[in-house]
Amino acid sequence: MNCSLLSNLTLLNFSYNKLASKIPLQMCTLSRLTYLDLSSNSLTGELPPCVQNLTRLQVLNIGVNYISGSIPPELGNLERLTNLDLKSNFLSGSIPPTIGRLHNLQSLSFSLNELSAHIPFDLQGNQLGGSIPPEIGNLTSLTHLYLQENQLGGSIPPKIGNLTSLIDLDLQENQLGGSIPPEIGNLTSLTYLNLHENQLNGSIPPKIGNLMSLTYLYLQENQLGGSIPPKIGNLTSMTYLYLQENKLSASIPPEIGNLTSLVDLNLQENQLGGSIPPKIGNLMSLICLYFQENKLSGCIPSQIGNLNSLFGLNLSENRIDCVIPSEIGDLRNLQWHVDEMSISLYRLGRISGCHTNNLIGEIPVELGKLSFLNYLDLHNNSLSGSILDNLSVVSFYTAFFDNDLNQFQETQAPRRRSNVIHYMMVFIPLAAIFCIVVGSCFLFRRATKTEHPETIEKNGNFLSIWNYDGRMAYEDIIDAIEDFDLKYCIGTGGYGSAYRARLPNGKVVALKKLHRLEVEDPSFDKSFRNEVKHLIEVRHRSIIKLHGCCLHRRCMFLVYEYMENGSLFCVLRDDIEAVELDWSKRVNLVRDMAHALSYMHHECAQPIVHRDISSNNILLNSKMQAFVSDFGTAILLDHDSSFDFTANITGTYGYIAPELAYTWVVNEKCDVYSFGMVAMETMMGEHPGDIISILLKSSGEDIMLHKILDRWLPFPRENSIARSIALIVSLAFACLSANPKSRPTMKQVSEAFLARKSPLAKPFHEISLAQLRYINRSPLKGESTEASSGQNEE
Repeated sequence: MNCSLLSNLTLLNFSYNKLASKIPLQMCTLSRLTYLDLSSNSLTGELPPCVQNLTRLQVLNIGVNYISGSIPPELGNLERLTNLDLKSNFLSGSIPPTIGRLHNLQSLSFSLNELSAHIPFDLQGNQLGGSIPPEIGNLTSLTHLYLQENQLGGSIPPKIGNLTSLIDLDLQENQLGGSIPPEIGNLTSLTYLNLHENQLNGSIPPKIGNLMSLTYLYLQENQLGGSIPPKIGNLTSMTYLYLQENKLSASIPPEIGNLTSLVDLNLQENQLGGSIPPKIGNLMSLICLYFQENKLSGCIPSQIGNLNSLFGLNLSENRIDCVIPSEIGDLRNLQWHVDEMSISLYRLGRISGCHTNNLIGEIPVELGKLSFLNYLDLHNNSLSGSILDNLSVVSFYTAFFDNDLNQFQETQAPRRRSNVIHYMMVFIPLAAIFCIVVGSCFLFRRATKTEHPETIEKNGNFLSIWNYDGRMAYEDIIDAIEDFDLKYCIGTGGYGSAYRARLPNGKVVALKKLHRLEVEDPSFDKSFRNEVKHLIEVRHRSIIKLHGCCLHRRCMFLVYEYMENGSLFCVLRDDIEAVELDWSKRVNLVRDMAHALSYMHHECAQPIVHRDISSNNILLNSKMQAFVSDFGTAILLDHDSSFDFTANITGTYGYIAPELAYTWVVNEKCDVYSFGMVAMETMMGEHPGDIISILLKSSGEDIMLHKILDRWLPFPRENSIARSIALIVSLAFACLSANPKSRPTMKQVSEAFLARKSPLAKPFHEISLAQLRYINRSPLKGESTEASSGQNEE
C-alpha cells in the first residue's frame, strides 16, 4: 500500500470488506487521520505499535478481525481518542496500563478476545495487580464499557461508581467474584447493566434502585443471595429483569408491581418463598413470567388475570396450595399478542408451569376460554373433579396425570366406563379433523348453490377462503393484479407463476397460479389439490399460511401469506441480502425449519413427508424468518406402516436422499437428508455440491470449520452463536448419513436445539470438521419416542 499521496487524508473506512492481510505499516504515516475503521474484515497479524504516530486519531475501530498478539502500550499515546473498539479478535495478554491516559475516551470495547484473567492495569503510572483496577474510575468521560466474554477475574472495583456518564456496562461471562459494589448505584445514566454468568456473591445492593434510567438488568447465573431489594421497584423504565439461577431467598417484594414497563420477568431457580404478590397484576405489558423451581407457597393471585399480554407462564416446582384462579381464563388473547410482537419463543398460549405444586380443587371452567391454548401442564398436583371437554385439544396424557381427575366428561352426561372414555378421547378429535378435511375437499369440488360467507361463485370461478382476517372476493384478487398482468409477476416455475397482490384493505398476499396447459394435466391438478389438502391440515408458525384457493378447470391459483424476501436460495446468492441474513438469523432459520419438520413428522394426526425440502422451498419474510412452502409433492404416512411408503422419485436435484436412486421406499428420513443439505447450505452460503462427500469422509486431510463458513459474514465471535453453528454443522453431518437408519429423526434434531448447549471444548477457530462429524451421532441414534406437545404449533 502506497500512502505517500494520501498525506492529507483525515478519514479512512475499509469496514465490511474481505481484506485478508496484515495491517500495513505505511498506514502509520497518515498523520492527519482522525477516523480509522478497518472493522469486519479478515485482517491478521498484530496491531502495529507505530499506530501511536496517528496522534490526531479520535476513532479507532479494528473490531471483528483475526488480529492476535497483545494490545500495544503505545495506544496510550493517542490522547484524542474518544472511541476505541478492538472487540472480536484474538488478542491475548493484559490490557496495558497506558490506556489510562485516554481521558477523552467515551467508548471502549475489548470484548470477545482472549485476555488473561489477571490484568496488570495501572491507569496512573503505578503497576497494580488484580483484574479490573480501581483506577478505571478515572475514565469519567466513558459512556460505553464492554468487557464481556473474556476471562476477567477478581472483583468489580467500587470506583467504577465514578463513571457517572456510563450508559452501557457489560461484564457478562467472565470469572468476576465478590459482591456487586453499592457504588454502582451512582451510575444514574445507566440504561443497560449485564453481569450475568460470573461468580458474584453477596446480596443485590439496595442502591441499585437509584438507576432510574435502567431498562435492562441481567444478573442471572451468579451466586447472589439474600432478598430482592424493595427499592428495585423504583426502576419504572425496566423492561427486562433476569435474576434466575441465583440463591435469592425471602419473598418477592410487592414493589416489583411498580415496574409497569416490564416485558420479561424471570426469577426461576432461586430459593424465594412466601406468596406471589397480588401487585404482579399491575405488570400489564408482561409477556413472559417465570417463577418455577422456587419455594413459593400460598395462592396464585387472581390479579394474574390482568396480564392480557402474557403468553409464557411457568410456576412449576413450588409449594402453591390453592385452587387455580378462574381469572386465568381472561388471558384469552395469548395468540394475538405473540403474533403482534413477532416473538417466536412459544407461538401459542402456553401454561407450562403449574405442575408439581399442591394445587387443589377443580379445573376452572374459564380455562376453556383460552381458545388458542395448546400446552397446559398441571400434572403432579391434588386436583379433583373432571377434565373439561373443551380442553380435549390439549395433550392430556402429559397435562393431567398424577391428579385425582376423571376423564373428559360432557355436561350432565352419565359417567362412562374408563376404557370407553379412553377411546372417545382418542377418536373424537380424529373424527373432527377428518370431517374438516373431507368438508374442505368437498368445497373445492362443488360450489354451493346458496351464498356462503366463505365461498364466492362468480362467472364460473370458485373461490374458497379460510384462515384470513376479513372477507376477500374473487374480484378483489383479480383486480389487484389486473387479471394476472405480468408486471405483478414475481417468479415463474415449471408449472406455475407467482404474483404479488395488494388487496383493497392494504393486505399483501402472494398468488401461485397454475399455467393454463398444466390445468388440463391431471397430474398437475392432483399436485395442486394435494398442496391445498396438506396446508389445511397443518398449523405451525414456520409453515407458510394458505389463505384460500380458486380451483376451476380454467383457472387454478392458491392465495398465500406474502414472503417479502423470497426464497433462501435467492437470498444466499445476493451480496446485500446474504449479509443481512447474519449468523443469528441463520441459526434461527435452521432451528425453525427443524421444528416445522418435527411437527410434520411427529405431531400431525398422520405424519407428512414433504419430499422436496430445498433452499428454493424455504421462504423468508421481512424479518428473515423461515417458512416451509410448496407441499405439492407431500404425502401422508400411516403410523402403522413403520413410516415406509412406495412412491415415484420426486424432489430437487442436489437435495434428494441417495437411497432413492435404488429404492422407491419413501419415509421421513428422506426429509431428514434434505434438511441436512439445506442446513449446510445456510452455513456455507452456497450449495455444498460435490464437496459434501469430501466433508463427510472420515479420513484424509481435515478441514477447519471456519474455513467452510460463508465468507460474506464476519467470523462468529459470540459464544452463543459459535456454539449454535457448531451444533448445526454436527447435526447436518448426522442428517447426511448415507445410511437412512443412522440419521436422527427430526424430533431428535428439534430437541437438540431446545437443549442447553455445552461450552465449546476449544476456541471456535480451532474446531475441525472431524471433531463435529460424529459428535451428535450417539445421542441422536435410534427411533423417535412419542411426540410431545409441539412448542411451535399454532
